[in-house]
Amino acid sequence: MSPWASAAALAALAACSPAPPGADIHDPYEAQNRRVHEANREIDRTFLRGTSGTYGDVIPEPVRRGLSNFSSNLDLPGDVVNNILQGRLEPAVQNTFRFVINTTVGIGGIFDPATSIGVAHDPTDFGETLHVWGAPEGAYLEVPFIGPSTERDLAGKVVDMALNPLNLVLESPEREYALGAKVMSRFGDRYRYSDFIDSILYESADSYAQARLLYLQNRRYELGQEVEEEAYDPYEDIYAE
Repeated sequence: MSPWASAAALAALAACSPAPPGADIHDPYEAQNRRVHEANREIDRTFLRGTSGTYGDVIPEPVRRGLSNFSSNLDLPGDVVNNILQGRLEPAVQNTFRFVINTTVGIGGIFDPATSIGVAHDPTDFGETLHVWGAPEGAYLEVPFIGPSTERDLAGKVVDMALNPLNLVLESPEREYALGAKVMSRFGDRYRYSDFIDSILYESADSYAQARLLYLQNRRYELGQEVEEEAYDPYEDIYAE
């Protein structure tokens, strides 16, 4: 891990505030979060919603799937590093094997032969690594342009940018190609989950509370924590690393 990533990890461990005893949702910044939520919703309404719809209507589904596969493949080296930091060697080997197969046979990850032979993606991130290390979830946050998060997960996103070995290996113009693929993949995600996301953002009586509940329930479920019931998270692919 780079010195910057190490410093960020230590800062995250110290800065994530534990929730008050008995509190299921720790949201001391709710007033500010709601303002950011409204700004994010306006960005979605005026830009992302329409642009992703055009993207989905114009770009053929096989091309969208290829971009999504390629973007997902770029995340695998970072997943492997996090698997190792978490002391989980089996998923580290699985994700490594998947990366090798899809990068070679799958032509850089555009295709996904690994899934066809039973080598599934076991996604993770540094937010989960911090959880394994004992860092508390911290306060709920709504982050500009990113959406729902927590103090721990936001710190994890920052570290993940420095943790992925590909970020050190790729040079221009490959780095720009990778960034472009990730952006296009996000448009594809917004198009794919458009009905569900629209129902949360524009049809809920309180879209902020609904998005917060969905994010926290599903994030805790991903981390193996007990939740009242499993809920589907429309932001899983869109706001995740």
